[in-house]
Amino acid sequence: MRRRAALLAVLALAVAPRALAAPPEVDGRAWIVEDARTGDVLASSEAHERLPIASITKLMTVRIALQRHRLTDVVTVDPRAAAVGESTIDLRAGEQITVRDLIKGALIQSANDAADALALSVAPDYPSFARLMNDEAARLGLRDTHFVRPDGLDAPGHVSSAADVTRLARILMRTRFVRETVGEETATISGGRTLHTWDDLLTRFPQAIGVKTGHTGAAGWCQVAAARGRGITVYATLLGSPTRGERNDDLASLLAWGLAQFRVVPAVQAGRTYATADVGYGKGSLALVAAKPLLAVARVERPLTETVVAATGVSLPVRRGQVLGHVEIRDGSRIVGRRALVASRTINKPGPVARLGWYAGRTLHNLVHLF
Repeated sequence: MRRRAALLAVLALAVAPRALAAPPEVDGRAWIVEDARTGDVLASSEAHERLPIASITKLMTVRIALQRHRLTDVVTVDPRAAAVGESTIDLRAGEQITVRDLIKGALIQSANDAADALALSVAPDYPSFARLMNDEAARLGLRDTHFVRPDGLDAPGHVSSAADVTRLARILMRTRFVRETVGEETATISGGRTLHTWDDLLTRFPQAIGVKTGHTGAAGWCQVAAARGRGITVYATLLGSPTRGERNDDLASLLAWGLAQFRVVPAVQAGRTYATADVGYGKGSLALVAAKPLLAVARVERPLTETVVAATGVSLPVRRGQVLGHVEIRDGSRIVGRRALVASRTINKPGPVARLGWYAGRTLHNLVHLF
């Protein structure tokens, strides 16, 4: 019977030779940079300060609408929504339009009338819809957040924080339709309307994938942004920037800095010997090798941990490729990946000495009989 034992080896994997640079200086009331996979904060300033967030609010409006509608549902535009001002797509009272097109209008062109039409298709009035928004915010753990309007126009008590906004964006981006929509620079919807994004980073920062901009007199220039690099996505949120241009420049700097905090490293190498097992019969030891390679995303200057669990001895026969353990890579307490450890060669079980002697005797007997 094969004997198994655990062999634990903790090794620091070097992931970068140089020290981390400090995050860039940012002109704004609050900001944060996060790892999209884990929500780990890479850097921040006043991340939980409760501030106006302008049209970033529409992320929650869309979430509530998606919970209660299908994209193909048709909404009749409420007169109250058609009457709202500032950024609009010129919806007409009584017009019928799909939820899909309203969401595109709300997210791409940041249309207040589209957001309000969604809200009034779910609730009888704005305060009732705000209660739904706040209930969902509490459920999601957005402790710095309180909504008053579905469109984000300035209203007393309508606040959130850079930390909450980033969490909300990460949650919404799990929905494929939202991901695709916020990455669009232009789109055409019903009524021959052509939408144009307010997200300048989609054209200025090649790795940008969204998410939502905002601007009012009280909020200043705001945005929660995401960018994708090799194996990693980072989010950066900036609230209260003094100008649109400064917001864009600062967010691009934060995203570039965030992406630079990670490297893709060969955490497990195929064919490398990670352990050896005794096989007996004078045949020496058997190398246990990784069956497949593993590339892992590692934070610069934060080591990964390698744990090897393998058999210390095996019974024969053993075939090449037979699984005899595994190697596991962790980033802190989080498992990054795991690969099987397999036998590097086939070793057949030798016959016992008694059988060899009997076979030799039988052969000699037959030879004698022939004479």
